[in-house]
Amino acid sequence: MCAAALEEYCGSVFWNASYLNREDPDLPVCVEQTVLVWIPLGFLWLCAPRHLLSLCRRTQVDTKHLSKRYICKQLVVCLLFLTAIAALAVTLGEDFGPSKVSTVKNPGVYYANPVLYAVTWILLLLCQEGARRREGSVDSATLFLFWFLLVLCDIFPFQTLLREALRLGEISDYPRFCLFYISFGLELIALILSAVADIPPEAEELVKKNPEAGAAFLSRITFNWISSMVVKGYRRPLVQEDMWELNDAESTAFVNQRFQHFMHSELGAARVRLQNKIKRDKSRGKGQEESFQNGLSDSLGKGVSQDVLMMEEKGKKGEEKKKKKDKKEEEKKEEKDHPNSWLISTIYKTFKWVLIESAFFKLLTDLLAFVSPQLLKLMIQFTQDKTRFTWEGYLYAVLLLVVAIFQSLFLQQYFQRCFVLGMRVRTAITAAVYKKALVVSNDTRKETTVGETVNLMSADAQRFNDVTNFIHLLWSCPLQIALSIVFLWFELGPSVLAGLAVMVLMVPINGLLATKARKIQIENMKFKDKRLKIMNEILNGIKILKLYAWEPSFKAQVEGIRGEELKVMRKFAYLTSVSTFIFSCAPALVSLATFAVFVGVSPNNVLNAEKAFTSISLFNILRFPLAMLPMLIAALVQTTVSRKRLEKFLGGEDLESDIVRHDPSFNSAISISDGSFAWEREAEPLLKNVSIDIKPGRLIAVVGAVGSGKSSLMSALLGEMYSTKGFINIQGSLAFVPQQAWIQNATLRDNILFGSSHEESRFQGVIQACALAPDLELLPGGDLTEIGEKGINLSGGQKQRVSLARAAYSQADIYLLDDPLSAVDSHVGKHLFEKVIGPNGLLKDKTRILVTHGVGFLPYVDEIVVLVDGVVSEVGSYNSLRASKGAFSEFLDTYAKEQSNQTYSEPDHYRDVADVELIPEREDTLPDSPLEDTVSLTLKRENSIRRSQRNGSVRLRKNSSIRKSDNVSDLKKGQRLIEKETMETGKVRFSVYLQYLRAMGWGYTGMVFLVYFTQNVAFIGQNLWLSDWTNDAVDYYNMTYPNWKRDTRVGVFGVLGVAQGLFVFLGTLLLANASVDASRTLHSRLLNNILRVPMVFFDTTPIGRVVNRFAKDIFTVDEAIPQSFRSWLLCLLGVLGTLFVICLATPFFTIIILPLGLVYFFVQRFYVATSRQLRRLDSVSRSPIYSHFSETVSGLSVIRAYGHQERFLKHNETTTDENLKSLYPWIVSNRWLAIRLEFLGNLVVFFAALLAVISRNSLDSGLVGLSISYALNVTQTLNWLVRMTSELETNIVAVERVSEYSELENEAKWVTDTRPPEKWPQAGRLQFDNYKVRYRPGLDLVLHGITCDIDSTEKIGIVGRTGAGKSSLTNCLFRIIEAAEGRILIDDVDVSTIGLHDLRNRLTIIPQDPVLFSGTLRMNLDPFDKFSDEAIWRALELSHLKDYVAGLQEGLQHEVAEGGENLSVGQRQLLCLARALLRKSRILILDEATAAVDLETDDLIQNTIRKEFSHCTVLTIAHRLHSIMDSSRVMVLDAGKIVEFDSPSNLLQKHGHFYAMAKDAGITRDETTAL
Repeated sequence: MCAAALEEYCGSVFWNASYLNREDPDLPVCVEQTVLVWIPLGFLWLCAPRHLLSLCRRTQVDTKHLSKRYICKQLVVCLLFLTAIAALAVTLGEDFGPSKVSTVKNPGVYYANPVLYAVTWILLLLCQEGARRREGSVDSATLFLFWFLLVLCDIFPFQTLLREALRLGEISDYPRFCLFYISFGLELIALILSAVADIPPEAEELVKKNPEAGAAFLSRITFNWISSMVVKGYRRPLVQEDMWELNDAESTAFVNQRFQHFMHSELGAARVRLQNKIKRDKSRGKGQEESFQNGLSDSLGKGVSQDVLMMEEKGKKGEEKKKKKDKKEEEKKEEKDHPNSWLISTIYKTFKWVLIESAFFKLLTDLLAFVSPQLLKLMIQFTQDKTRFTWEGYLYAVLLLVVAIFQSLFLQQYFQRCFVLGMRVRTAITAAVYKKALVVSNDTRKETTVGETVNLMSADAQRFNDVTNFIHLLWSCPLQIALSIVFLWFELGPSVLAGLAVMVLMVPINGLLATKARKIQIENMKFKDKRLKIMNEILNGIKILKLYAWEPSFKAQVEGIRGEELKVMRKFAYLTSVSTFIFSCAPALVSLATFAVFVGVSPNNVLNAEKAFTSISLFNILRFPLAMLPMLIAALVQTTVSRKRLEKFLGGEDLESDIVRHDPSFNSAISISDGSFAWEREAEPLLKNVSIDIKPGRLIAVVGAVGSGKSSLMSALLGEMYSTKGFINIQGSLAFVPQQAWIQNATLRDNILFGSSHEESRFQGVIQACALAPDLELLPGGDLTEIGEKGINLSGGQKQRVSLARAAYSQADIYLLDDPLSAVDSHVGKHLFEKVIGPNGLLKDKTRILVTHGVGFLPYVDEIVVLVDGVVSEVGSYNSLRASKGAFSEFLDTYAKEQSNQTYSEPDHYRDVADVELIPEREDTLPDSPLEDTVSLTLKRENSIRRSQRNGSVRLRKNSSIRKSDNVSDLKKGQRLIEKETMETGKVRFSVYLQYLRAMGWGYTGMVFLVYFTQNVAFIGQNLWLSDWTNDAVDYYNMTYPNWKRDTRVGVFGVLGVAQGLFVFLGTLLLANASVDASRTLHSRLLNNILRVPMVFFDTTPIGRVVNRFAKDIFTVDEAIPQSFRSWLLCLLGVLGTLFVICLATPFFTIIILPLGLVYFFVQRFYVATSRQLRRLDSVSRSPIYSHFSETVSGLSVIRAYGHQERFLKHNETTTDENLKSLYPWIVSNRWLAIRLEFLGNLVVFFAALLAVISRNSLDSGLVGLSISYALNVTQTLNWLVRMTSELETNIVAVERVSEYSELENEAKWVTDTRPPEKWPQAGRLQFDNYKVRYRPGLDLVLHGITCDIDSTEKIGIVGRTGAGKSSLTNCLFRIIEAAEGRILIDDVDVSTIGLHDLRNRLTIIPQDPVLFSGTLRMNLDPFDKFSDEAIWRALELSHLKDYVAGLQEGLQHEVAEGGENLSVGQRQLLCLARALLRKSRILILDEATAAVDLETDDLIQNTIRKEFSHCTVLTIAHRLHSIMDSSRVMVLDAGKIVEFDSPSNLLQKHGHFYAMAKDAGITRDETTAL
């Protein structure tokens, strides 16, 4: 019926099968005039309303500049409109014109079509204007698609008209013929114009910074806009400056704002749910919360990313304590306390549209995946049936190409959306955690350590990122599986179930293997942690190891652990090879089972080519979802753990903002009325009934014993505590100086400005007042010096002064100073008080509250508040409180005793000292004043050991830690102490690969290649056998199929399949063994070498860098490289095999391989170069996010006090954005690569099909099926090959880094051929002969020609200022630094001729810092087990430790914690003495301990040394002159020369250097005689 109407409308036949049943088929003209016209026009009419809407909106775009391209587009449409009018005119002219020839009128279509077109063109003019007005649009996808469809549909009439004209030899309908071709040309022009982006001038700047904004539709779907970056990355390594701006939608601020918006409502709802639940539970009265989260804390433990050096030991100790708490209770609390299950819904609501879009693309991809096998089937039928017309084959080949291209485009769009979504989710979570951390209450803060919070941000957010990438597989995998089974059922009927059963059986086996593997992994982690702990200690205490010559013992320990680790690794590798075996056998077994059952069920079932190859390509589709599902489920389980942790943290309580009021009606600056404050909500208040009223501009001192609540009072004023009653009112802004200075990783200037604007005069004033000027001169960059993390390159005193300067610069109204003067030397303290805090200081007009222990300052304050156990016991001025004889005078008495030796204890000294004070600290004359600030110069290794001991109080500070600045001169030349780490750029050298292969062993390598190659041959053989088998269907057509034939077919097929699996298994085993060998050799080479590297290396290389080689790089060598190497090999062989099979089927294909291979090679090289660098940038820019975060968490109270939360949020946003700037292009570059490779793969499919059609007469259908089904699989393999190549390149860098440290220059040999006599040195005589030395080549000499003789058993004291070269002397004796010229003789043996160990074993040193290693006490005394227990006990007795050790449960086997944490400093010092006593050598060097040794221990040590070492030569490096007044001679060093060398009494008479020092130390002549 319909057809008849259409025929009348067209005036010709609508459809007739004969049109297609011939060699040159064509479509009837009527179809071309109706259907093919309606398709594109219908599409446009559907899309038009969207464009017209933007016309209706009033916008400011009227004035918008009309570009040339826009005018051209409109012009073309106008011309098309004219052609339509012309066509109408022609028809009218023919029907009604004067020159009417025929009486037959034109059919309706000749009127309708021109009118349709004319209306459409008018509509299109409006649409293009609408598209131009749309905000931020550069082109329109719908209009492009319309033009594309139009041109496509017009191709048919195009060839029809041509063929017609050629057949007749003349043109029948001249005007219409011309009009059609004119309009076709215009349509082509319009198509080209619509494909080009039309960028408005105001957007040009933006497009330069972010090309994506100006990318046209075609460029967007092929990711062509990133090509410029890829090319740039190929030409030279990319740097952060090359990164483009982010789109608004990806920026942290935007994502975070949306996420917070939804989180607010969801979290609110969850809190309400929680409240209701608690109410319900209460009403039940049982509240029996069955903790269904069994072992939550365990899973938490695993969830924490195995961060290399588990966030400091502190975290560990805390965790152990936590675990010990009753688990059940914890879990109940866990469930109840925080609102739960709101995070997922928040994420869903925030990113709903992206999820829906990506799901749509995924669905399309999945459906298209099943079209290819059907086309393959048609193709095979076509080759079997020689009567079919050739054009059908071409049609199928083109369809295969089109389907594949669409599939590629959709798949890449899906991936792009998913990965960007994952990135956004990570950004949102990171930002939310950061924001929460700024407002989190103290309760919540106590529950998580800094390390755990950083982990929330890094590990847990990353886990969400990874899961979001693949979230759609949850529904897509089952869908793919179901569809495959349906299609397979059509092919093979019920026998599919056999294959399916095999597949399903694989799943639990894989699951079993996976759980086993996880167990092994955890065991492996244990060994790794243990090994790294020891390595860390070795590197921290490397100097001691060298001085004692203990390296071999520790090396053996590490090698032992490494051996265990490799055993576990080998186990793991074997397990992996079993699972690989199963996985690679799977496809062969599945197809074997299916085909065997299919032919076995009934004799009628004959396997023909279409069935076999269609099924195989369906089975190939099935493999992916089956492999992915278990992995996805495992990932989801891990994510639920992360989810719980994040919900707990983000749902925790915030600080109450109303604890501190700001009511202007009060007339005092600070008033607390009857307040009680506690740290936790339910806890007992620490501060009870405090009432204080402080008038503006006064200086108030808060004093009290330790633990009386002084710091808590500060926290209460900052609003950090819960107020149980009463309130605080504060008028004006705050500045806060905490007890432990908080320093940011920024320049010194930024630390002081802290976000304020820079005013030079004010800045200089503050610097002078805070006594920072001398330090700035010492720092290499002045106030622009970069301060390391946690202020690592500043001393304690400098940090405190910077912290004070920050407050002074901030110009706040109220200053809370929490004991800022404790960390600085006494005279500096006075300077600060006078110039900053005191009545004449910078802040004299401000309100100041000063917590202090310095009794000397109290007379100068306006008012004193005395705290006792959290209660204000007295308030008043100094004199009134002295008079009242209360708690204050007690306090004075206790502290005055302690400080009697310090100058400012008598107030009347105060004025005199002030003038002296102007001597800058550097030139301080006291020999034993801790020259705090030379640290920044020397940054010597001692620094890192002593980092833990830096925050003692004044008394310790007085006699603490002189940093050796023997190389003060270093930085004068502006030399960097720490070399910058080399980041590899560019291509990895081929020699590195060879190095790895050499480490694996050439024999192994060759066998691995051979075995894998054989496996590939078996694979191809199996498929060729299958294609031969399918030809039986043709040979035995309509005959019974003989059983023997069937059995051989199935048998051989099966044998080849199993052989394949066995070869893979063998290859993987071999590779596993080889890679374990490689790991062993690489690690032992690295370890061997690091222990033999000279000390200079450790002084100039941060420990973290060396540890990283042992941690991350060795981990890569152990686990990542073997994995990526194997995958790469399999992929490579897979691709080669595929190409081989296609060439076998259609030899012509070889011609096409070359150009395709070239294109592939270029794309791959471009991609790898760029991708590798983007990855590096990503990891480089990621660490600032986490370090800034941990910095923020540690400085929370300061940030909140100054009210700088917003600024820090902004900073976090910028750091995150910087990271996203390199992450986003990396994601896109992957898509860029994938889409190009998939196009290549699609071309391979197309040519395989095309050549099969061309040479179909000479081919059998089996081979066609084989070559095309192979080609269909090639796209994925190609993609993987590039991925693997790039991964292998990235990973192999680890080998490069490890070997870089295995080839460092070594110190001298440990043992040489010239060995000293057995009993050497018997006398212990020392001679220095014109001895000169420098720390590193190119630096100045540290010792300038020392010449002296020291006789046997002399006791020598060595003194001198910091930097005089005292320590260098000991370093030279042990050859830690080698001589520049001159020599040292011990008992007439030149020390430079013998081996280092021979030398170091015969000398003994008691070092300045007692370094202990984790292990038993016995191991710390005698790592080589040389001595008997009796000898050890005797040494302990002499060093006064016997009672202590005997009292321990394990005695000598007592475990020492890392760094000796579980022993007091005194005990550690005594242990070092015991070490010396055990060694009994004739020469003892005593580097006198300055830090943290109480006088008692000091006495014990001195007495033992006098008694036990009376027969030895003893050199004492003294920091306190008292200890060397009884030595036989004293050597005074100054600037690397000996200036005085005589007995102490003689030197005192000479009134030289020594006399001056002694006078400063308060030693007079009569004291020495008393000694």
